[in-house]
Amino acid sequence: MSGQGLFLVLEGVEGAGKSTQARLLSQWLNEAGVPHHLAREPGGTPVGEAIREVLLESRHLEIVPEAELLLMLAARSAFVRQVVNPALARGEVMISDRFELSTFAYQGIARGLGLSRTRELNEFATGGVHPDLTLVFDVSIEVGRSRQSSEGRRKDRIEEENDAFFESVRQAYLTLAREDPAVQLVDATGSETEVHGIVRRLLKSSFPEPFERARGSEPSP
Repeated sequence: MSGQGLFLVLEGVEGAGKSTQARLLSQWLNEAGVPHHLAREPGGTPVGEAIREVLLESRHLEIVPEAELLLMLAARSAFVRQVVNPALARGEVMISDRFELSTFAYQGIARGLGLSRTRELNEFATGGVHPDLTLVFDVSIEVGRSRQSSEGRRKDRIEEENDAFFESVRQAYLTLAREDPAVQLVDATGSETEVHGIVRRLLKSSFPEPFERARGSEPSP
């Protein structure tokens, strides 16, 4: 564990349901009285939210891959020092919707900037802070696209990339998960409730404490 707290990250391609699962996880911990903090990346701080607006909503800007990477890392630097580290110091469960694995998959591999260089720059940005566990929610690109369409919301700048790009991201996630014992793949093709049940069981088995107090009944289908 990181200090006195626990650092959990939820990852996945667009439409995999990671943000929904982060919300459900937070609700579960709220009901169980487990102290935690939920935040998203890029974001979570004033500077991070401002950078998020540039990265995802500024369609009129041409953002080259190198600039995209450095903006992501600038937001992460503030996020770690102003959000993650304080939460861990308080002994809380820190839940982040995306973190470094997104950068490795999207910018390092899919954007072709190089995994080794991206890792090195990320290490500087985070000051060596890494998740205790990263859950990668995996679905096919077709399923992810279908879910996004059913939501009816406007795509952000990165979500507008083509299927070949996202297949590259997905394969990058799968490779990274195989290579890192602190990364667990979660089959996210089931319903929200089914996937949340998988998350509960995985966390209970991996970290009996602090999830001991969260040993409630399984979510209703």
